[in-house]
Amino acid sequence: MTQDSATGDRTPQQESTLTVVLALAANALVALAKTVAAVLTGAASMVAEAAHSWADTGNEVFLLVAQRRGARPADSGHPVGYGREIYIWSLFAAIGLFAVGAGVSITHGIQELVHPEPAENFTVAYVVLGVAFVLEGISFLQAWRQARAAADSRDRELWEHILSTSDPTVRAVFFEDAAALVGIVIAAAGIAAHQLTGSSVPDAVGSILVGVLLGVVALVLIDRNRRFLVGESADPELERAAVRTLLGLPGVARVTQVRLEFVGAGRVFLTGAVDLTGNPAEDDASHALAAIEREVARTPGVIGAVLSLSEPEEPALHG
Repeated sequence: MTQDSATGDRTPQQESTLTVVLALAANALVALAKTVAAVLTGAASMVAEAAHSWADTGNEVFLLVAQRRGARPADSGHPVGYGREIYIWSLFAAIGLFAVGAGVSITHGIQELVHPEPAENFTVAYVVLGVAFVLEGISFLQAWRQARAAADSRDRELWEHILSTSDPTVRAVFFEDAAALVGIVIAAAGIAAHQLTGSSVPDAVGSILVGVLLGVVALVLIDRNRRFLVGESADPELERAAVRTLLGLPGVARVTQVRLEFVGAGRVFLTGAVDLTGNPAEDDASHALAAIEREVARTPGVIGAVLSLSEPEEPALHG
């Protein structure tokens, strides 16, 4: 009844952590190299790329914090755990990408248009961008592999899964690495045009385009985290799986209501209404419902369940 699946011998959480760690290592190395290249070349697109990579590096730190804090177990003050905290920290990461990555890139590109400056040492820029493309590509392949395996397990298209997955770290790394690869191509084109024409305008435009790309990605990530924070219900396929699970339990004759709400990455809380077999007395019905709730809560990915008795006229749901 869970949305995301494990890859190989690792759990989804372990796989997500590996994805973020690889992205953090790649972005840190790339950010340092791009910064040196930006200083040596003076290219606006390289400055934008350096800002992009530093923003991504900071974002990966936020994502690691998100995973750590979101994995804390439930306690008396938080009976369904701290799972939603992963969306808060992922939201911070997306806002950072918008403010730092997009903001710096667009601002610097505009400044370069107004006050153009010559660039030099173009070979350094090309070498750094080439190495960055390889490192970012490795990180992207890890995110793609994890997302592809989860999408296949749900019989979904990759793009559909990336947008709908309850794990914001996978979505963030996938989008950020994809944007990084596209941004490197844009930067390389802008720098090449600068070298060929002697004009800094293409370079400045490249910086602005990188910033716009990062802004679009950041807004998508912000919106997805917002939706999960305010309480997004699971898709119909998961709800049908929940109905099948309930109907397979002893004592359940009908299921008339089911609602699954995400309370973290791969974690849902189930509420619903069932009709019990026979006609048990009030006390017996209460005990039966409690037993069913405990059984449902043993399902992987289900944090807890609250069930009530169905009204006689309510139509039955089918899995």
